[in-house]
Amino acid sequence: MTIFDEISIIANKLANDGKVPSVALIKSRLSQTVPLPKIISSLKIWHHDPEFISAPQKDIATKASTVVKHKPEEISLLIANALAPLQQDIIELKQQVKQLLESQLTKK
Repeated sequence: MTIFDEISIIANKLANDGKVPSVALIKSRLSQTVPLPKIISSLKIWHHDPEFISAPQKDIATKASTVVKHKPEEISLLIANALAPLQQDIIELKQQVKQLLESQLTKK
């Protein structure tokens, strides 16, 4: 969330509560220190939107809900299953290299 979003959210909450958003009220509610010119310019740009009272966090919630936590044994099994085809490919490639080398040696 940007500082402008936070200032807009605070200003909207204040406006929804019937208070006039001011630099002092906003500054007292900010989660971090922000230079006064930035608060003033954000407040000048701010337009009251009663629905905008929290930052959009759909992506964060969606990503967090799709993360699956596995036990170490499950992780080891998943890694082994992922590596098995690669190990087979390596074996096949080594055989092909060996055949190519043998064919090159017999040509000479």
